[in-house]
This record gives sequence, structure tokens and C-alpha cells, in this order.
Amino acid sequence: MTEEVRTEFHQLMDEVRADLVQMGGMVIEGISAVTAALLTGDIASADQIIAADDEMDLLSLEAEEKCVELLALQQPVAVDLRTILTDLRMISEIERSGDLVTNIAKAISRIHGVELEPRVRGFIDRMRQQAVRLTTMTMDAYSDRDAGLAAVIGDVDDVLDDLHNEYLDAVFDSRNDHKITTQQAVQLAVVGRFYERIGDHAVNMAQRVEFLVTGQMPEHLGANRARARREQDESQ
Repeated sequence: MTEEVRTEFHQLMDEVRADLVQMGGMVIEGISAVTAALLTGDIASADQIIAADDEMDLLSLEAEEKCVELLALQQPVAVDLRTILTDLRMISEIERSGDLVTNIAKAISRIHGVELEPRVRGFIDRMRQQAVRLTTMTMDAYSDRDAGLAAVIGDVDDVLDDLHNEYLDAVFDSRNDHKITTQQAVQLAVVGRFYERIGDHAVNMAQRVEFLVTGQMPEHLGANRARARREQDESQ
């Protein structure tokens, strides 16, 4: 490969990295914005958030096209190949997180006028805090190539999972006290699931960062055990 092509290759890789950081920032801002709209019943803001998802879709498409161009530009190996494969997975995970923000925004009109109890409102805001924290940590791990930070994100996600379970209890306690209808409780439960799924995507991205830095995925240990058992069975 010529020096000119190599320079172009790394410039394009830097562009993809910047695109992903921008997309992650959009998700982080979106989580806080959509939570504020949810807690205030601001349908106009919700509509703006829904419309903004088109920009996320465009950015993700452009980043994917750059990754394809990188694969076509040369036959990348080792760290370069891991980087491109990681970026492709990251693009998908971030875009899905953006979709979840949009889904929360869409739910706002369906529960418009519902008076949320302070306990429910508190859990929503705490889930927002954890979803922002997880996504921020993941993007920091990606930007800094920090496998150590990526490795702890699964434990941090446990906090969001616990909050989600407590939130569901609060929602259905409110339903049992006849403060909201069954349909409203179901809609609120779905909203909680969207926050919880944002955390799941952060964990998935963190695992890809570990793969990028170390060449190993956390599930490789389980896969290696399964491979060893398979080989043992075949030898018998």
C-alpha cells in the first residue's frame, strides 16, 4: 500500500471514530431531553425528538458506508480489522439506543395527561441518570480504548436493572391504588423497558470495546468451554 493510500485509510478511520462519538453524544443528550419531556408532558418537545431521529439514521448510514469503504480500500488485518468490525457493531448499537429515545418520545402522547406519582417520577429520573451514565462511560471507553472501564460497565448496568424492577413495582402499585388505569400502567411499564434496553446496548458496546483492545470477547470464555466439551465428545 502506498503512503498516500495509507494516510487516506487512517483519515477515514478517524472520521468514523468522530461520527460514533457524535452519535453517542446525541443519544446522551436525547436521554435527558426526552426524560424532561416525559416528566412535563411536553408533546412539542417529544415531536422534535422524534424528528431528530432522521439525523441519527443519516449519520449511522454514512458511518457504515465509510466502514465499507475502509474494507474495500485495503485488506485490513489485526487491530485495523478489529477496529472496523467494532465500529460497525457500535454504529448499530448506538443507532438502536437512539431509536429507544425516540420510542420514549412517542409514548409521551399516549400517556399525556397522566398524573405521575412522585415515587414513579423519581424512578424515571434515576433511570435517566443511569442510562446517561452507562452511555457516557461506554463512549469514553471507546474513545480512550479503555478496556478496564469497559469491563465494569456490566456491573453498573445492574444498578439500572434494579431501578427498572423497582420502577415497575411503583407503576403497578399506582395502578392497584386506582391512580392510573391498566392501560396507562402498561404504557409506563413499556417506557421503563426502553430505559433498561439503553443500558443493555451500552453493555453490548462495552463488550465490543473489550474486543477492540484485547482481541477477546467476554463470551469467548464460554465459547471455549463449549468447544472443549464438543472436542471431548467427538474423541470418545
